[in-house]
Amino acid sequence: MARSFRDILNSGKFVVTGEIGPPKGTNIDRMLRHIDLLKDKVDALNVTDHQSSVMRFPSIGGALAIVERGGEAILQMTCRDRNRLALQAELLFAYTRGIKNVLCLTGDAVVVGDHKTAKGVFDLDSSQLLRMVRLLESGKDMGGNDLDGAVDFCAGAIVTPEADPPGPQLIKFGKKIDAGAEFFQTQAIYDLDNFRRFMELAKKFKVPVLAGIVLLTSAPMARFMNKNVPGIFVPQPLIDELASAPKGEALKKGVEIAGRMIREIKQEKLCDGVHIMAIGKEETVPDILKAAGMP
Repeated sequence: MARSFRDILNSGKFVVTGEIGPPKGTNIDRMLRHIDLLKDKVDALNVTDHQSSVMRFPSIGGALAIVERGGEAILQMTCRDRNRLALQAELLFAYTRGIKNVLCLTGDAVVVGDHKTAKGVFDLDSSQLLRMVRLLESGKDMGGNDLDGAVDFCAGAIVTPEADPPGPQLIKFGKKIDAGAEFFQTQAIYDLDNFRRFMELAKKFKVPVLAGIVLLTSAPMARFMNKNVPGIFVPQPLIDELASAPKGEALKKGVEIAGRMIREIKQEKLCDGVHIMAIGKEETVPDILKAAGMP
């Protein structure tokens, strides 16, 4: 029997998770190909929940597909679109279908997405969602009612190592642990010196941290992220490295950079693993792992 994600996190192994982006529509063929490609190459696969507030096929649908195809799924769940009734109901459903891991997120603001007149819910935030998961595990719902059958999730959260100053982020980090977070995936990191400093401060919490690695596909992408994505900073030397790649080979250079960063993180034991986000280029993940010196 395959080990659970919780067991893998606690095993001391260098953990590798990946990410699946659901389609905008009902054609899930590409998503299924990515699941089949990656499910045996990583320890678990996240499925994004309307990432950047863009409407897509639901996270729970992708997570169910991962389980059905023999993979370990991490259900991403944001508080943006559902109130506490819907969040609880979805977790009950997920658990009965073999989904045993959840990443609790507050969610991006509606205005950054493609349905700008939609109403954000935000009945809970990520810490409250974590507490809700633990309450459901105790056999109670948020109304204080008994459940006929509880859940048991490995629940995680996110952290932003690039936050400056790091103090407020570390306070949130501690609050999420108090709320029940068993692991953390970070927002994208590119400056390993900054990450080293953050982990020196964060290691007192003694909880598994997986460094977020977002594949850079071009210098313009890196510049766009610096300008438009809070909490992400791509150092100029990396941008220059991408810009110097021969025509048509920027993606190959991005794969090389991602692999190099993973290799350094693992060799220096900076954290407990990595979370690879290829964002539409999921087929490159095996090449990233190969560049990192991992089978």
